[in-house]
Amino acid sequence: MRTPGHRTLIHLAALGACASFALAARAQDAVPEAPADAASASASNVLSPVIVSGSRISARGFTQPTPTTRMVAADLDKLAKPNLFNAIAELPALQGSTGRTTSTNSTSSGIQGLSSLSLRGLGPIRTLTLIDGQRVVGANVTGVTDVSQFPQLLVKQVDVVTGGASASYGSDAVGGVVNFITDKRFTGFKANVEAGQTNYGDDENATLQAAWGRGLLDGRAHLTASVEYSREKGVPSPRFGGAGANGRTWFRNPAFQVRPIAQTTDGKPQYTFIEDAQQFQYAKYGLITNGPLQGTAFGKDGVPFQFQYGSNGVPTKTGAVTGCVTPFCVGGDLSGTVGGGTTLGMNMTRQVAYTRGSLELTPDHEVFFSLNYGKVDSLFTPNPGAAKNDNLTIQCDNPFLPASIVTACAANNITSFKYGTANAVFPKDIEVNPVRTQARAVVGANGRFEMLGKDWTYDAYASHGQNTIAIRVANMSLNARYNAAIDAIRGPNNTIICRNPVAVAAGCVPLNIIGDVPANPAAMAYIEPANGPRQHSRQRQSVASFSVNGEPFSLWAGPVAVAFGAEARREQYYVIGDPYGNGVSAATPNTPEYPADPLLNTAIGNNWYAGNYHNAEGSYHVKEGFLELNLPLFKSASLGEANVNVAGRHTRYSTSGRVDSWKLGSTWKTGVDGLRLRAVTSRDVRAPNLSELFAAPLVVNNTVNSGGTTLTVQQRTIGNTKLRPEIARNTTLGLVLTQPKWAPGFSASIDYFDIKVNDVISSLNAQQEVDLCAAGNQEICAAMDLVSATKYVTLQAFNLASMRNKGWDLEALYRFNLAGVGLPGSLTLRGLATHTQTFKTNSGVVGTIPTEAAGVNLGNTPKWKGQFSQSWETDTASFTVSQRWISDGVYSNEFIECQTNCPVSTVTRATILNNQMKGAFYWDIGGSYKVNKTVSVYFKIDNLTDVDPVAAPQTGTGYGINPFLYDVLGRQYRIGARMQF
Repeated sequence: MRTPGHRTLIHLAALGACASFALAARAQDAVPEAPADAASASASNVLSPVIVSGSRISARGFTQPTPTTRMVAADLDKLAKPNLFNAIAELPALQGSTGRTTSTNSTSSGIQGLSSLSLRGLGPIRTLTLIDGQRVVGANVTGVTDVSQFPQLLVKQVDVVTGGASASYGSDAVGGVVNFITDKRFTGFKANVEAGQTNYGDDENATLQAAWGRGLLDGRAHLTASVEYSREKGVPSPRFGGAGANGRTWFRNPAFQVRPIAQTTDGKPQYTFIEDAQQFQYAKYGLITNGPLQGTAFGKDGVPFQFQYGSNGVPTKTGAVTGCVTPFCVGGDLSGTVGGGTTLGMNMTRQVAYTRGSLELTPDHEVFFSLNYGKVDSLFTPNPGAAKNDNLTIQCDNPFLPASIVTACAANNITSFKYGTANAVFPKDIEVNPVRTQARAVVGANGRFEMLGKDWTYDAYASHGQNTIAIRVANMSLNARYNAAIDAIRGPNNTIICRNPVAVAAGCVPLNIIGDVPANPAAMAYIEPANGPRQHSRQRQSVASFSVNGEPFSLWAGPVAVAFGAEARREQYYVIGDPYGNGVSAATPNTPEYPADPLLNTAIGNNWYAGNYHNAEGSYHVKEGFLELNLPLFKSASLGEANVNVAGRHTRYSTSGRVDSWKLGSTWKTGVDGLRLRAVTSRDVRAPNLSELFAAPLVVNNTVNSGGTTLTVQQRTIGNTKLRPEIARNTTLGLVLTQPKWAPGFSASIDYFDIKVNDVISSLNAQQEVDLCAAGNQEICAAMDLVSATKYVTLQAFNLASMRNKGWDLEALYRFNLAGVGLPGSLTLRGLATHTQTFKTNSGVVGTIPTEAAGVNLGNTPKWKGQFSQSWETDTASFTVSQRWISDGVYSNEFIECQTNCPVSTVTRATILNNQMKGAFYWDIGGSYKVNKTVSVYFKIDNLTDVDPVAAPQTGTGYGINPFLYDVLGRQYRIGARMQF
């Protein structure tokens, strides 16, 4: 067993390898694309544009003030990931990205299997992901893109712009931009074959990729194409009992025991971290949870036995258990726990096809097209069974009960009892299968022209994309049918039937949930119809963009560069749920697959145990124009050279009206060798997305407290078309050192960032809205009526919250030749780190306080996130050692840590016994060998030391891990071969 000191020494040794570049880097001078072949080399300059992802200015020599981290194809090859998303998500500035290991405990979130990138922990909705500087149709109702649908073998670089870029690119670029840039002039053929699995013999994966490109018509035309297939089989659910999948021993059912606030006057903490948490409100095959028979569980063939409570607990016959804190004991019979049964990694299949063609009409004008098809098919289990926590009533005349229980009922003068079960009798677990299919087409033109004696370049494109999302859920139960099926009585001829005659007439088949007994297939077919929850949605995006670049005149320090243009965009979506989830409507009437059933709620739906999808539709359009200028300030041998970069964008949304964004920045290449300073501040926006504007309508009954009176109200959930854009102020100050003469091959930078976001769109519950209205918020008062006969509260998203994120980005790169020490090849050291100093959110809700997310390792924003690598390369071989680091953190910054003499807890400031949550340090290694001119082989081992994920306790049923920060799969091996000619 490693001691903390031993672990610290290992960490320090790895960090010491990167000590020479403990600063973090953002080396992003504009770099022209290198010609791919002779035909490309002879093409006009128009066909070799300068790419500056954080700006729309493409003048050569332009240095933008916005920090950008660049990963080129060689960097991506070394990481050898089956999905480029995983390679990008490891960068320190990327925090909160979603992938196939996140949201696997969710049925209805809509983001399952979605590979979307998030900068600064601000969420994918505030990170703009582009391909070749172009927007891509969203892959769910929030409008975020799925990187898995991108063509990946032709990606030659990825630029991560860690600063506000709304003035350059428009809405959503609050946290920054991730731009995937493809090789448009690739010539030849290349392929990649890769396979791997984890140390536990699961998550077997295979990737096949091929790309081809050729110049035509004497180099005036060019055509490229690529196809890709990858399959990651995932980690199967181990089902019940808390045992880790396939021999993973680290899962220990972590949870928080939470005492009622009223009991915290004794000086003891309210929260306590525990392992081997036992939910005492149900058991694997059933448990009586209240009354004189409390503590009776049922085993094989329904035989009753005394349930073994953890914590030496004794049932009180009132539902409570001595020594336990609802809902958890510690230890005891853990066979029915479900938290470990969540899929760790989804079974995912990717299929992508891409082609691009261009034709040079004249030496100065080119037209092009591209077509992209991407399909991502995921499958996972959110939880085994369908746990019922102490919310069932079993009648004592139920014929499935053992005679001893019927006798005990009579002896105790009861006719029913409360009951809880994990429903382990269900033969199959719930399976969620999201399938996203993208089809996208782009046509455009670029070129150059002369005006007023100056050369100008232009770029124009129109795109249309569609993402079809189909979610199918199998083995899901209908609540009303389940309740009817378990309530059985003796019928004619001593048969067992359902008690409710209406249910019997509708085909009810009784189900025995008393003990470990084989489930009647007919009963399972009744409560889990073959056509489970279904959702079909379609996202459409149409974009037209035109931009012009030029240098119209010069000042004393050099030419003035200008970029301007206009864009128009239309976004639309619709979602259709099945009738049992949505309720019956014109769009989803009862069908043969979903026949009418008198037990089911046809008005509002919500009949499934989970996965109740509802209908919605909406659209909006955007028109905008932008202008960007680069003004040289001075240029001299002693002072160096400096410029000012300004940009503005005016946008008109069909829903929320007009909004302006702008950017003001400067870079100063000082007279000190290699030293450059930069600063930029911007006003950025995020417009409300389709889901927030046009959320699916839903009406249910609820209760609220108004002025001390409890009222029954209609809770009406709808979208809010009056939402305003979120407004952010993003400021970055940085220092860059680029290859000084005294240290050739060395680059480093340090940047301070400060992001403030106001009018953050957030949703509230009914009581929170009532409280805000009472506090004087007239906008929210308009969303309710608590006076009329029909009282209602409308649940909508509102512009209420605010966020502020501050910290530091650090990066460094040092490359040097080893010939001086008598060794072949070169050595490259690289380090990146992000320090989140503070990340505060004010919800705007009455009775709450601002929350601090920085360093909360239950979330996605650690205090420090680092990535380091040491690569040795020769003409024929390479070897890389790399490290990934997450700093230690806390469970919550609002907790008060204490062991004795604790203050009384409050709703906003709870006490906790231990508020420390460990970070993680991972070692990865990889290498390649060039067999001949066309073939190279490689290997990669991630999480070399098989570091276990840190326990992430929950307050209820949860799967006890945080895949947003920690590696949950374990050591992973991959081997592959690349070919190019």
